[in-house]
Amino acid sequence: MREKLQSGGRLRPVDLARGHGLSTQAVRNYEEAGILPAADRTPAGYRAYTSLHAAALRAFLALVPGHGHRTAASIMRAVNEGAVDGAFRLVDESHAQLLDDRRTLQAVESALRDLGEGAGSAPLVASGAGGSFIGPLAGALGLRPATLRKWERAGLVRPRRDPRTGYRVYDEADVRDVRLAHQLRRGGYPLERIAPLLAEVRAAGGTEPLAAALGDWHGRLSARGRAMLAGAAELDAYLRERG
Repeated sequence: MREKLQSGGRLRPVDLARGHGLSTQAVRNYEEAGILPAADRTPAGYRAYTSLHAAALRAFLALVPGHGHRTAASIMRAVNEGAVDGAFRLVDESHAQLLDDRRTLQAVESALRDLGEGAGSAPLVASGAGGSFIGPLAGALGLRPATLRKWERAGLVRPRRDPRTGYRVYDEADVRDVRLAHQLRRGGYPLERIAPLLAEVRAAGGTEPLAAALGDWHGRLSARGRAMLAGAAELDAYLRERG
């Protein structure tokens, strides 16, 4: 929306707030935070905003959905301080993060597909033992037992211990996590990035619920990408307004 200028080309806080669902205090707070450029004052001490402030507010509100409140605020502060290259760097970092998130999603989908293709193979959990010991499991996957112990220390898997022998025992969920971690490691993912993904699998109750959520994940990433485009358009308009 385009705010209606008062006589003298001025805008009041309420003129900026109206139409954006904001309070006049929020507008003042944005100015104090450096998101809006500093406003001149009337002889009576009231803030006198202009079309430049309106463009800044539109840019900020358009940036928030794609970049988040904190980054959007940092972008606007950088522009208002004359550090335009710094603002562009923040925008680039958000786009890089979005690309990284897309690659993570692709890796998870690939790992889940590989996991599903291996579902018809011989089970890795030893029958009659209530689970698989570390040696047979590592051997079945072509790994070393030391690798599985390292993954355990990193929080990727959490096998229980046999109360009689103290040996690690991997149940079906543990084997699933090991196989998923194995696929992600083969895809080049570091342990610290695999751990939270496996936590999501456990929280979802397995790979099937997680697979069902991938469509929503795709939707969120697409919405974020489109929001970044909308934010870029308003930011460009603000930069043009600044001259």
